[in-house]
Amino acid sequence: MNNLEKITYYNELYDLYKNLLTSKQRMYFEMYYFDDLSLKEIADNFNVSRNAVHLNITKTIKHLIEFEDQLNIHHKIEKINQLLNNNIDNKLLKNVIIDKIITILKDE
Repeated sequence: MNNLEKITYYNELYDLYKNLLTSKQRMYFEMYYFDDLSLKEIADNFNVSRNAVHLNITKTIKHLIEFEDQLNIHHKIEKINQLLNNNIDNKLLKNVIIDKIITILKDE
């Protein structure tokens, strides 16, 4: 996975699991990934060390990945998107698609 793909993945996980993070984790993550602030800029804003910000963001990413490992919501959404994208051209009936989605959600 290249750097852009990692950032996209982290952002997708953040959208799913942000409510499971602390307010400080959310602030640092958003400032770094959404507002494009440097670690030093964030550190200066909170009067902490650059390393403290780096550790917080690293731990936040670790937590997001752990949440996904346990809950698999992102993985399930990807499967649903693949299913829909692959079958729209085949014009499967809406009920068939919904049944497959339910099966995916029950199985995992």
